[in-house]
Amino acid sequence: MNEPGPVGRGELLRSARELLAGGSVLFCGPAGIGKSTLLGALAGEPAPGGGTVLRCAPAESDRRLPFVCLIDLLADVSDDVLATLPAPLRAALDAALLRGEHPTSDQSRLGVRLAVLQVLQLLSDCAPVTLVIDDLQWVDRPSAEVLAFVARRLTGDRLHVLAAERVPDGEQPLHRHLCPPNIAELPVPPLTPRDVARLLLRDNGVLLPHGSVLQIHQLADGNPFYALELGRAVLRSGVPESPGRPLPVPRRLRALLLDRLGELSDRAQATLLLASAATRPSLTLLRAAGHPDAAADLVAAERCDLAVADDDGIVRFRHPLIRAAIYAEAASHRRIDAHARLADVVAEPVERARHLALAKPHEDESVAATLMAAAASARRRGAPVTAAELAAMAADRTPWDSQQLRSERRLVAAEHACDAGLRAEARTAAESVLADARCPRLRVRARLVLLRNAGQALHDLGPLIDDGLADAAGDPGLEAPLRMWLAGRALLGGDTDEAAEQAARSAELATLAGDASTAVRALTRLAHLQSLRGDPSAAETVAQAIEIVERNPHAESWELERHQAVTELHDGDLQRAEQRLLSLLRKVEETAAVEDTVAIMVTLAEVQSRAGQCRRAVDTARRAMSLFSEAGVSCPPALYAAALAEANGGSVEAAVEYAERGARESEADGDQLYLMRNLAVLGQVQLTTGDAAAAVETLCRVSEIGRRMDIRDPAVVRWYADLAEALVATGSLEDARELIDQTSKQALDFGRHTVSANLERAAALLAVASGLPNDGVARLRAVADGQAGLDRARTLIALAGVERRCRRRAASRAALSEAYDICVAVAATPWAERVREDLDRTGASARADHAVALTVAEQRVAELVRAGSTNREVAAVLFISVKTVEATLSRIYRKVGVRSRTELVRAMDVPVPQAREPEPEPLRSQAV
Repeated sequence: MNEPGPVGRGELLRSARELLAGGSVLFCGPAGIGKSTLLGALAGEPAPGGGTVLRCAPAESDRRLPFVCLIDLLADVSDDVLATLPAPLRAALDAALLRGEHPTSDQSRLGVRLAVLQVLQLLSDCAPVTLVIDDLQWVDRPSAEVLAFVARRLTGDRLHVLAAERVPDGEQPLHRHLCPPNIAELPVPPLTPRDVARLLLRDNGVLLPHGSVLQIHQLADGNPFYALELGRAVLRSGVPESPGRPLPVPRRLRALLLDRLGELSDRAQATLLLASAATRPSLTLLRAAGHPDAAADLVAAERCDLAVADDDGIVRFRHPLIRAAIYAEAASHRRIDAHARLADVVAEPVERARHLALAKPHEDESVAATLMAAAASARRRGAPVTAAELAAMAADRTPWDSQQLRSERRLVAAEHACDAGLRAEARTAAESVLADARCPRLRVRARLVLLRNAGQALHDLGPLIDDGLADAAGDPGLEAPLRMWLAGRALLGGDTDEAAEQAARSAELATLAGDASTAVRALTRLAHLQSLRGDPSAAETVAQAIEIVERNPHAESWELERHQAVTELHDGDLQRAEQRLLSLLRKVEETAAVEDTVAIMVTLAEVQSRAGQCRRAVDTARRAMSLFSEAGVSCPPALYAAALAEANGGSVEAAVEYAERGARESEADGDQLYLMRNLAVLGQVQLTTGDAAAAVETLCRVSEIGRRMDIRDPAVVRWYADLAEALVATGSLEDARELIDQTSKQALDFGRHTVSANLERAAALLAVASGLPNDGVARLRAVADGQAGLDRARTLIALAGVERRCRRRAASRAALSEAYDICVAVAATPWAERVREDLDRTGASARADHAVALTVAEQRVAELVRAGSTNREVAAVLFISVKTVEATLSRIYRKVGVRSRTELVRAMDVPVPQAREPEPEPLRSQAV
């Protein structure tokens, strides 16, 4: 986790090293962004060519001191070098270095410049000279004149400059003229949230909750210096108990950011405080809140570089941290007054409730009730983070003599935080309820939050469920959801018998208690388990669940609908499955918890992958990944969907990365089902990339997990045909024959025709390996005739290989050409690339009008590179490794026909042919 060097700057450092080897580099960016750290990292490395390194790092106060930077730069130059200067030049330089009379005439100042130029020429005769200059903006004027003079006259690779300049966001450096004309400007970008988390962990060894990291990142705007100061302040004062609470802003930061605040009048400072307290500050709002001269106050604030009112009257602070510092610097009674003013004029109910609560930071039942109503409104609008914040504030303002009501409200805050994926905050709130509440119902609900909060990692939570059952004390309404979690825990652990027993018991208890939602969920879980094991009563169980929903229209039923889509997937009715899932996603997008939305997306991505809609599958899987990444947690099911989608329509490297990560994290969670699924994708990729031995090892492990879990339906995890092909490729013919015979019978019993067809392909390859090539060819052609899409393309690829071994080159090329056309049509780019390479080896060419399209992943990488992002930044945005970015760029270069990033940017002005695929039905942006 801890990378060497500055966190999040590996790619920037690599670029700087490459540029510095043949030129000069100027880092630019705002204060605290990490320019000096980068300079220090590079200056500590061997100089280009092993030459001399001269350094200076002026401070703001040095700007008034003549030649102080020059004195620092030449401090390590030996007197022997200076002694070689002609007497007039030596005298002028000595004066500048405070060894003689200060140079005041034009002639003496020229002598200083010529002397420095000659010193650098002497030093560079043997090896290049590198000048390391931090904070160019503070270089004193006489030294600046010397540097500009030298920079224009030392050409080639004799002089390298490694410099940094403080530059406000969106502006250009003003002191580039002090450096060689060919210097490369490298803006230093903000850190990503993931990098901020690593930075804070490296600094203090404590992994902060993701919600706190996101707040720190947002407030610091990715600035590492600000992030470190805020992180340390959080550790000193304690992590906020609920999301949305203001972070502490340390006094040192406040002094740094507000050094000019004292230049403003008391009235203008009060206006800025009011703006800092408002969610959406505007001149209209400030005037309504009792500041009629707000516009004039903002003009004064702009002069002090603190805030500005734009053309629409919206108040914008120069940096988010300035806003927080102004708020933190104000006395508490002034903050209370600001919120009271805003509560009187803000119309939006949620925002008004928040201001009302902050204006009355004490126990007040009327305020608490208002906050709970606002929290419910926020949750209905799909804002669980805001809902969690408001509910937590309501709990704090509930009178202590209403202890149970206080616990209930804190529990609601925990549930909203859990919905938002804020696991640390949800756990803290739920555990506080467990510690304080005496009511069994509240204690059980708190435990249910902790169980849901654990994600897939349920294997160590048996005691939590047992304690919940003790609290339930035979109450069917409390016991039923706990039995559901026992079923889920048993399923993930691989014990499908126990899982089915607990799911059936949960359904009985929920029905007895009149809990329709839990009854539907339990019956859905039971039907899923029955399907895995081939129990024909699964359809009857689903019918029972549907009947309950029909009698109780408000019962939660999204899991039932998703299960029906899974059944359609296994039956091969892919179009109906996709339409069902798209409709379901639209229905729940504003109300579902993060994990529920992701579960639907994972199934949708699998359906799209199986249907050959490769581009849609990659896009859906990446959206599922982003939802959990934003919440700061990992999700093996989302990793599985991403691996499957990338294997067919994206990047083989990304597919391997996701599958291996998904397998590792599933194993750590004790999740046997998604361990099996991630390994199945990994095995498929190993087989199709030519590593049959590794595929056999991986897929045999899948087989063993499936046997232990008693999964009999071969459509649940489709690994059988891949393992059979891998066994044939490694010469294990009898093992392959046994697997094919056994699984073909299962596929026939279950009516899984696509599984049977893929097994028949493996059987044909087995016939070829057994010395019956003509029989194998006939069988492969028969299989291909009954297939479509990517399955047909895979069979044609296998057929082409057999035809080639039989020296029927024309037939081989024909099969490959058809397979290539199919792969391009469905945007199965990894497969298309493989076929194109095979065609190249046969001397044939892919048709020009079927140029391979860039995948969704490749398009995103190309666009980010075009926008100037480094490989590291691309990796952070797309949630992949730098190695995967590099491999993807190599493929893009090959496709587009370029050799560098510069050529790629130029080439991207020419449209790249796109695969022909129907446009997906639009989804509202809130869901993704």
